[in-house]
Amino acid sequence: MTVTTATPAITIIGSGFSGLGMAIKLKEAGFHDFVILEKAPDLGGTWRENVYPGCACDVPSHMYSFSYELNPDWSRMFAPQREIWDYMRRTADKHDLRRHLRYDAEVVGIEYEDETRKWHVSTRDGRVFVSNAVVSGIGALHVPSYPTIPGMESFRGRAFHSSRWDHSFDLTGKRVAVIGTGASAIQFVPRVAERAARLTVFQRTPPWIQPKPDFRFPRAARAAFRRVPGLARAFRNGIYWTLEARALGFTIDPRLMKVQEIVARRHIERQIKDPELRRKVTPDYTIGCKRILLSSDYYPALARDNVELVTDGVTEIREHSIVDGQGREHEVDAIIYGTGFKVTDALNEQRIVGRNGVKIQDAWRDGIEAHYGISVSGFPNLFLLLGPNTGLGHNSVVFMIECQVRYVMECLRLLSREKAHALDVRQGAQDRFNRRLRERLDHLVWNEGGCRSWYLDENGVNRTLWPGFTFEYWARTRKVKPRAYEIIR
Repeated sequence: MTVTTATPAITIIGSGFSGLGMAIKLKEAGFHDFVILEKAPDLGGTWRENVYPGCACDVPSHMYSFSYELNPDWSRMFAPQREIWDYMRRTADKHDLRRHLRYDAEVVGIEYEDETRKWHVSTRDGRVFVSNAVVSGIGALHVPSYPTIPGMESFRGRAFHSSRWDHSFDLTGKRVAVIGTGASAIQFVPRVAERAARLTVFQRTPPWIQPKPDFRFPRAARAAFRRVPGLARAFRNGIYWTLEARALGFTIDPRLMKVQEIVARRHIERQIKDPELRRKVTPDYTIGCKRILLSSDYYPALARDNVELVTDGVTEIREHSIVDGQGREHEVDAIIYGTGFKVTDALNEQRIVGRNGVKIQDAWRDGIEAHYGISVSGFPNLFLLLGPNTGLGHNSVVFMIECQVRYVMECLRLLSREKAHALDVRQGAQDRFNRRLRERLDHLVWNEGGCRSWYLDENGVNRTLWPGFTFEYWARTRKVKPRAYEIIR
């Protein structure tokens, strides 16, 4: 295959909220010499990939959007997948981003050349993009995580992950198994239960679930959001502070989560009458240790006559059945894996080579970390969006993305002022930031709550979540401290 080389000043990887947000702010600053590399045939990231029945956001729509691109026409308080995807495509068109997009451009390697101080970004089809800076917006919810179960490959029915939903397979009248009960599963299980002849849900650890305060916005409300100056902004601000108040138990003391737990327990009591099923779905760990889920139709789905919740684990998959921990064999026609994504592994599995040939895996041999989740020492002008410890358990990650994009723009302005070629965060600055981060995280609910979750890496260290309020992160990332960086001229 012929190798074609392009030389944009900046290469952005990914076209989800992170990649689009970075591109918009570059253009607003009058900078147009960049490309956006997208592995798929269309933009959208998580909201393009996940098309399972019932897929929707669990953050209120008016908050799960760009602050500078408000949408007065959200149909519901919690927007469905297609509506979010359409919003992203409209936003890309409004800001003329399509001409910067390169589709079917899956990045397979990012390598820094010490002599030229340039990044070489290679794609699977042989293209190479040589840039001064790289912004990685690959996200975390796109690489499916599958369990390791003996006999998985021997199953002769239909099997697929929730993020790779097989719409060609009609579940009507079939015997279906769902493995996993996380954020995706609680959305699609009610839809599958309505169609399947028999649905068996295999649960390892029950999630804490609270009622989902979802509703359709009346036409008059949407019209008011469009016509009344400041109304949509005020509504968004109200949502922000309501969600931020939930962080008290996350960021200060796990004991403050008690009110949240009372809400969740009452939700179980109201929706499930069978005491045995109640016992099965009631967690034994502190609420917030794993992600708190929102649903008002999941528990009623489990209580249906055609649905069984199995909590004995899965020991084996056979040609036409699943064997649980009690040795019971459940015959099924299809298996749906609702087992989430490789979150802490998403970045660590990338082929990224920095200064002096150091691989990102070597830099992260003691665990993934970055300065404010954005810069990694030894990798100049490489910026991560939604990098280590910038995820949230209580508010919208789009807010975090906007903070990080602003920080990257400040880094680029610093380069311009200094007439320098690159910025490399100093190891000492990165270490100090992460030491303070660990001191906070180690005493919060994600580590002290008595559960294992995808927030933690293989050593039980939280590499995923920000331990404070989002306004605190906003304040800390408003300005770049030049002394934290080595300025390479």
